[in-house]
Amino acid sequence: GEEHYNCISALHKSMRGSDENASLYWLARMLEGGEDPLYVARRLVRFASEDIGLADPLALTQAVAAYQGCHFIGMPECEVILAQCVVYFARAPKSIEVYKAYGNVKECLRMHTGPLPPVPLHLRNAPTRLMKNLGYGKGYKYNPMYKEPVEQDYLPEELKGTDFFKERKT
Repeated sequence: GEEHYNCISALHKSMRGSDENASLYWLARMLEGGEDPLYVARRLVRFASEDIGLADPLALTQAVAAYQGCHFIGMPECEVILAQCVVYFARAPKSIEVYKAYGNVKECLRMHTGPLPPVPLHLRNAPTRLMKNLGYGKGYKYNPMYKEPVEQDYLPEELKGTDFFKERKT
C-alpha cells in the first residue's frame, strides 16, 4: 500500500541527505517487510544517476552491480549487497547537474513550436552518393584526427550558443 511508497521515499531522502544510519534502517525495514529486492535495486540505479550523477560516476556501476548481484542470488543473501550500495550512496558526494540539464533539454523540446530544427548537414551520415552530393557530412571535422579540440557546431542553428547546463531554453 502507501507504506511501500513512504518507505522508498524515506530511503531516497536519507541517502540524499547522506544519513547512512537512516538509509540502512529504511532499507532493512523494506526488505524485512517483504519488499522485492529487485525493486529496491532498480530504484538505486535511478538514484545513482539522478542524485549522485557526475559527482561520483562509479555510483551507477555500483548500482547495476547490486542489481545483478540481487538477481543472481536473491534474498536473503542479497541484503548485504543492497546494504553496501545504500551506504555507498549515502556517503557519496551528490550532484544533480545532469538531471537538471536533461530536464532543460526536455523543456526546450516541449516548448518548441513548429517542426524541430533539422540536423545540420555536416553532422548527417552520408552512406550514399546522393547524400554526399546533397552536402551530407561536408565539412565535418573528425575530432580524433586532430591534436587540439576543433571548432565545430553540433546544435542546430536555432540553438547555437545554448548551454542546457546553465539555462532553460524556451
